[in-house]
Amino acid sequence: MRLNALLAYARAWLPGRTTVDMREQLRAVCGAAIGLVITAVLCRWLAGALGASVWLVAPLGATAVLVFAVPASPLAQPWSVIGGNTLSALVGIAAANWIPDPALGGAVAVAAAIGVMFFARCLHPPGGAAALLAVLTHTTHFSSALFPFFANSLLLVLAGVAYNSLTGRRYPHVQVAQPPRADARFSQADIDAVLARYNQVLDISRDDLESLIQQTELESYKRRLGTLDCGDIMSPNPISVEFGTPLQEAWALMHEKRIKALPVTDRTRRVVGIVTQADFFRQLDLQHHEGVAGKLRDLIRATRTVVSNKPEVVGQIMTRQVRVASADRPVVDLVPLFSEGGHHHIPIIDSEKRLTGMITQSDFVRALYSAVRPEK
Repeated sequence: MRLNALLAYARAWLPGRTTVDMREQLRAVCGAAIGLVITAVLCRWLAGALGASVWLVAPLGATAVLVFAVPASPLAQPWSVIGGNTLSALVGIAAANWIPDPALGGAVAVAAAIGVMFFARCLHPPGGAAALLAVLTHTTHFSSALFPFFANSLLLVLAGVAYNSLTGRRYPHVQVAQPPRADARFSQADIDAVLARYNQVLDISRDDLESLIQQTELESYKRRLGTLDCGDIMSPNPISVEFGTPLQEAWALMHEKRIKALPVTDRTRRVVGIVTQADFFRQLDLQHHEGVAGKLRDLIRATRTVVSNKPEVVGQIMTRQVRVASADRPVVDLVPLFSEGGHHHIPIIDSEKRLTGMITQSDFVRALYSAVRPEK
């Protein structure tokens, strides 16, 4: 039992497996090599022009890991790199000047550098190494913060911008906040509240975290809904009308069957449109709400004369552009239509494009509920 506990504790020291493929790993390896070569060559040339003896600092190796391997990290963004390394170097140089003991000076420099980076919103792990390096090498000239620390960081960032952009990685990784959705299961405020309780630095931005959660939910929907086709959840043999069906008859069907939409078909049962309650009310003058019932009765009442100044049949008020789906289409394909497209009813057609069913929001919600219920 004790051996199992020790093994479990030992496994806790190991990180989880990386989720990136070999191509992404190779992209990061090549980027770090190219970025460091460019930075080193240019800084060595600048060092000769400036008469400086040091032209490349060791913490830049750790910076290259962040810029090229994890360019989406908040710790790898341009200001984090440039500000973190430069400000930390200034802190380390100050400690080297004012604290004679390098052991004490190094500890104070790293701690102070972390505080400064927090304050300046440029937290960058190699910054701690930059502060410590300045103390251990007893760097006392504040100009060293500009060269090599600032120059190294700036050139590596520029190389990172070019390389990451050319290889399909957004850098700088500008955060793109998703607009709030009415059907979202959580809000940005919910994420902020959880992060506030967690109260630890995460190597991922809030907006990226929100996007990952949303994509994970969608992937879960796809997995659980993936085996369902539209034919599995549709209401079969829906009531329909034709182009020439009188308005009064269509409205009576809606009222009697308690439905809000009727597919409009031709004589071969192929869908040519859809008529909804909204189509009826769209014909009324609703600027004044008084007498709506009377206006509706006047609309659907058949005109006995040859000429009419109002719509008489369904085809005159129906929506002609109607989205349909085949019975064998995966239900998950309808997620954007119902969640973002504003659709409430989708006619389902068979292999011969004839009306065979209808999926309403209620049908779809029932399918989603089955998909999001905790698995037993």
